Amino acid sequence: MKHKFHLLIFLLGMFIVPQPFHAQVDFNQKPMDDLGDVEDQFQEHFFEALKQQGIENYQRAVDELLKCKKLDDKAVVYFELGKNYIKLKNFGAAEDALKRAVAKEPNNEWYLDELYEVYKQQGDTKKAIKIVKQLVKFHRDYQQDLASLYIKSKDYKTALKLLDDLDKAYGINADRDYLRNQIYNITGRDEDRIDNLVERLNQNPENETNYLSLIYRYSETGEEEKAFQTAQKLLEVQPESRLVHLALYKFYLERNQTEKAIASMKTVLSAPEINAEAKTKVLNDFINFVAKHPQYEKDLIEITALIDDDKSFQTLVGLAQYYLKLKDKEKALMYFEESLKLEPNNFMVIKDVLLLQIDLNQEEKAIIQSEQALDLFPAQPIFYLINGVAHNRLKQAKKAIKSLEAGLDYIIDDPKMEADFYTQLSIAFKLDNNNSKSETFAKKAAALISQN
Repeated sequence: MKHKFHLLIFLLGMFIVPQPFHAQVDFNQKPMDDLGDVEDQFQEHFFEALKQQGIENYQRAVDELLKCKKLDDKAVVYFELGKNYIKLKNFGAAEDALKRAVAKEPNNEWYLDELYEVYKQQGDTKKAIKIVKQLVKFHRDYQQDLASLYIKSKDYKTALKLLDDLDKAYGINADRDYLRNQIYNITGRDEDRIDNLVERLNQNPENETNYLSLIYRYSETGEEEKAFQTAQKLLEVQPESRLVHLALYKFYLERNQTEKAIASMKTVLSAPEINAEAKTKVLNDFINFVAKHPQYEKDLIEITALIDDDKSFQTLVGLAQYYLKLKDKEKALMYFEESLKLEPNNFMVIKDVLLLQIDLNQEEKAIIQSEQALDLFPAQPIFYLINGVAHNRLKQAKKAIKSLEAGLDYIIDDPKMEADFYTQLSIAFKLDNNNSKSETFAKKAAALISQN
């Protein structure tokens, strides 16, 4: 991690803090050297370097700092050189400069941290570990960086030992758990992962998170019975837990304990602390279950009513598709239209809405919506076709012809859709009293249909 501080006050202090006088100055005496001029030149070049660095002119900053170095070999000059070389991606020069700065001031955290940055960007894990071990004495947070570096260097045993020590000293931490799981995933040590979670649970048997983590890992490794037992134990310890039902409903479904499964799903779908994504998964699982066991449709309707008003897009689409399977087109359309409010540019949902509007004889709505769809997708022939069908039904022949003829240009290798266009054009020209063209398009449609 980076621990950066603003250096301006520090740097100003280096140059303008007055030094105590130990002797009377004779202003009439001629100076014995040019130290005053040197210091003035140094400050001038140094602050010009900071200015150039501030406006991201890093090479100019380096040039000014090299002038400073010739005047006074200060550690801070090498530090600033290192920072600018990093920006210029000249990592070799950056390392050399920062090592000089550290050599002059071995206990300066800023210098060490910048050198650590060089090694990180170069991917030099071995050197980075050496620097971070020095930085740990300034901030304990560097210990987590150290664990991450051990993982990169494939020293998993040392990394786990360090993570264990940190957990004991400071408690469980999500970032450290991420690193720990990285090790388990890389090494395939699932038993060690589970042992660690069991130990945590034994040490803190009231912690809901410990149970949930163990349930998840048991399920992931195929130990379903242990996962189910752990979920049951959590329910005993915390009867009010709602999160446990995210696991329980699946176990109940697998055991054909339908009433308990439904109760768990209702708990999940009515729980404000459970996010929309999780609720969507539960609802989709229940939709699939009801599709195979339609006698529980009433429960699905009840569960749907439990979902918060801010249903997710996936939830609404899932409900729409379910009702579509049941051939309840009105409800399917209602949910598709609701989902479209959340993702108004979703091509597939727009298409489903328009097709249902045509099926349900909502021609005026279909005309408006298809024209809006064509603004978004001007090269999609399906929207021209739907627009033409709707105009034909309303006896608006000329508008139908205009839309259908425009859409023909966008059909590519789709004989069925092309036949549908010809059929609708035949209807439109007949409405327009042009029987000759009507018959021509009817023959074209029949020819395509016979070929396929």
